[in-house]
Amino acid sequence: MEISAAPLIYILIFVAVVVLVEGLYLTVFGKSISLNNRVSRRLALLEKNGNREEVLEQLRKEMTQHMKSRGIPLYSILASKAQKANIAFSPKALIGIMAGLAVFSYLALTVGTSASNGVRIVLAIGMGIGGVYVWVNKKAKKRMALMDEQLPDAVELMVRSLRVGHPFSAAIGIVSKEIPDPLGTEFGVIADEAAYGRDIAESLKAFAERMDNQDLRFLAVAVTIQQQSGGNLAEILEGLSRVIRARFKLFRRVKAITAEAKFSGMFLSGFPIFALIGINIIQPDYYDEVMDTPAFIPACLAVAVFLIVNIIYMKMMTNIKV
Repeated sequence: MEISAAPLIYILIFVAVVVLVEGLYLTVFGKSISLNNRVSRRLALLEKNGNREEVLEQLRKEMTQHMKSRGIPLYSILASKAQKANIAFSPKALIGIMAGLAVFSYLALTVGTSASNGVRIVLAIGMGIGGVYVWVNKKAKKRMALMDEQLPDAVELMVRSLRVGHPFSAAIGIVSKEIPDPLGTEFGVIADEAAYGRDIAESLKAFAERMDNQDLRFLAVAVTIQQQSGGNLAEILEGLSRVIRARFKLFRRVKAITAEAKFSGMFLSGFPIFALIGINIIQPDYYDEVMDTPAFIPACLAVAVFLIVNIIYMKMMTNIKV
C-alpha cells in the first residue's frame, strides 16, 4: 500500500506560514505588542520615546489605519478583524507579508511536493492570504475576549478613584496605568486625548464604535448622560460595572451550555475534510478509477456545496445571541 505525505506537507506549510507571521510581528514590535505583557504598549513606548505627543500619534495611527484602508482590493475582508485586533502592521505591510508568504509557500511546495505548477500557485496564494487571515482572526478574538474580561475591573477602579476625589479624567489615567493591555493602552490614549482637549465622552464613544462593543457603548452613554444632566457618576458606574459583570457571567454560562453543540458542529463539519485527507495519505490512488468519469467533477462540486451549507447551518445553530 502506497502512502502519500503530500497532504501532511500542505498542512505543515500552512502552519509554518501562521508561525512566521507571529514571529515577524514579535520581532518587529517587540514584547510590548503582546497582550500578555503586564506593562501596556503605551507605557513601553513612553519609556523608550518620552515624547507623549509622538506616542499618541503613533498609537492613534495604529488604531485607525485599517478601517481607512477598506478601499484596497481584497483588504476589506481583513480590515474589520485587523481593526479589532489592533494590528500594528500597516495595511500595505500586511499585503506585502501576504505576498511574501505566498512566495515562501510556493517555494516550499516546489521543494516538498510534486504538484503541478498551476496547483502550487493557487495553493501558495491561498496559504499566503489564508495564513494572515487566520492569524489576524485569532488575534482579534483573543483581544476582544480580554477586553470583555478587563472592563468590569476597569470600571470598578474608576468608581474607587472617583470616590476618593479624583476627577474622571484622572480616573481614566489611573486605569491606563493599572490595567494591562488591551484596555491599558486604549484608556491611555483616551487620557492623552483628554489632556489635549478632546471630550472624554466623545473619545469613549469612538472607542466603542471602533471595537463594536456593547458594554463600551454603555460606558460612553453613561458618561455622556452624566455630563449633560449631572448626577453621581460613581454610583452610575458602579451600577454599570454590576451590569457588565452579570452580562459577562451570562456569556460564559451560555458558552458552557453550548460547548458540546459547538464541538459536535465542528466535528461534523471537519470530519469529511479530515477523511478526505486521510484517504489521500493512506491510499493516494483511491479515486483513480472514477476521476476520469464525466460525473466526477460535478459530484465534487455538489459535495463541496453541501459541506459549505453544513458549516453555515452548524454555525447558525450554535451561535446563540444574548
